[in-house]
Amino acid sequence: MDQKERLSFLVEAFKEDSKEYKDINTPADDEGKREILRSLMNIRMPRELPSEVIKIQDEYLKGRIAENGVVKLSDIPVVRDDISIWQGDITRLEVDSIVNAANSQMLGCFVPMHTCIDNCIHTFAGVQLRAECDRKMRDLRAMHGARYEQPTAVPMLTDAYNLPCRKVIHIVGPIVEYKLTPALEKDLADCYRNTLDMCKENSLRSVAFCCISTGVFRFPNDRAAEIAVETVSNWISENPGVMDRVVFNVFKDLDLKLYEKELRYE
Repeated sequence: MDQKERLSFLVEAFKEDSKEYKDINTPADDEGKREILRSLMNIRMPRELPSEVIKIQDEYLKGRIAENGVVKLSDIPVVRDDISIWQGDITRLEVDSIVNAANSQMLGCFVPMHTCIDNCIHTFAGVQLRAECDRKMRDLRAMHGARYEQPTAVPMLTDAYNLPCRKVIHIVGPIVEYKLTPALEKDLADCYRNTLDMCKENSLRSVAFCCISTGVFRFPNDRAAEIAVETVSNWISENPGVMDRVVFNVFKDLDLKLYEKELRYE
C-alpha cells in the first residue's frame, strides 16, 4: 500500500469510526482528503480503534513526516551555552523531547484543522497520544476528584508515537486575562524550570520548547522570550552537563527576532 492508498483507506476508516460524519463526501483530490482525515482525527474522542487502522495510520504518518523532512540536532547550530533557536514545525524535530502548549484538559485541540501547536502535535503523533493523555487524566481524576484539571506549570510526560522525537512534555502555561502580573511571570518561569527538571529526571538530554503562553494565552511575546531565556540559562548554569541541547522552537518571525535579541545581544 502506498501513501495515496493509505490516505484513502484512512479517510474511509475514520469516517466510519466517527458515526456522525460517516456519510460526508470524500474529496477526490489528495489535499482535500488530508484535510478531511486531519479534521476527523482532531474531533475524535479517545477510544479504541482497530489495530489494522492504527497500523496503517502509523505508516501513513511516518511517511508524511518523512515528506516534511526530519530535522536532527546536528542540523541546528548552537547559539550559546548549548542553547539553539530553530524556526519551523516542531513536529519535524528529532530530539529527546518536545514541549506541547496544552490546555488544562490535556486531551489536545478538538478544533478541526486548527493551526495551534497542540493540534499539530496530536495530529502527527496519531490518535494514540490523545488516548494516553486520557488514561493519565483518568488516573489523576481517580486520585484528585472528577473535576481535576491539570494545574499551570505541572508537566505531563507521554510517548511521542509517530513523531521523530522520543517523548512529548505537555504543560499548561499561564493565561493573561487582563494584565501581566508578577505571579503570571513566575508561572511562566516555572513552566520552563519544571520541564527541564522533568527532562533531568527522565534522562532526556535534549528538549525543544515552543513559545509557551503566547498567542491565544495572551502572554506578551517580548516578555515571554525574556523569561524563557533567563530561566533556561540559569537552570543550565545550576545543572551543568545535564542537557546536551535546549532548542527554542519559534514559528513567527517576531519570536525569532526576540529570541535572537535575547541570546545574542543581552
